[in-house]
Amino acid sequence: MRIDIITLFPEMFDGPFSHSIIKRAKDKQLVDIHLHQLRDYSPDKKHRRVDDYAFSGGAGMVMMIEPVANAIESLQSKRHYDEVIYMSPDGELFDQAMANQVSMFENIMILCGHYKGIDERIREHFITKEISVGNYVLSGGELGAAIVTDAVVRLIPGVLGNESSALTDSFQNNLVSPPVYTRPRDFRGWKVPDILLSGNEKNIDQWKLEQAIERTKIRRPGLLDEDEQ
Repeated sequence: MRIDIITLFPEMFDGPFSHSIIKRAKDKQLVDIHLHQLRDYSPDKKHRRVDDYAFSGGAGMVMMIEPVANAIESLQSKRHYDEVIYMSPDGELFDQAMANQVSMFENIMILCGHYKGIDERIREHFITKEISVGNYVLSGGELGAAIVTDAVVRLIPGVLGNESSALTDSFQNNLVSPPVYTRPRDFRGWKVPDILLSGNEKNIDQWKLEQAIERTKIRRPGLLDEDEQ
């Protein structure tokens, strides 16, 4: 998979993309991530300006249409993109099902918004999918893009050490994960449930399912169908 990210702050990705799962995926050549400085595509070669005042006034600046269009078209001239994604507070709320879908693509482009947003004509003519990571506003789309990238990359076959690990994550089946335990079996009198030490896989699986359903009812009831609540 190839991921191209258009951003005003490529250095913000140094940390999350240089460690843990994403670094492992890059080292295995399972994902190819490229960061593109939006200012490089500004028609203003001297000042590299990418923002301007909004028509009709109002507080805040707006990302100009020309630099963004130039960046997107430059990348599209080299390859086909399955999605051109814009990180936006009013986009479709990102969830596990969307991560699963995006992980199956070959090439995606992510545009990180900033200021008061981008010229609406970019959204109308270039963007194919708008994503939000939550009902709140961040200073820019970079952190959201990093979240989407992390959630997607870990689903690519071969990235995780255990292929089945991602399939048992929270939200894969509209349930949160059941509780997990490790050694020691008894810590300060706090004991691991006996069922997990029984060796009976059928009973253990049933216990995990029951725990997952119960936790989901308490913590994420909106994930369950009415007949399951």
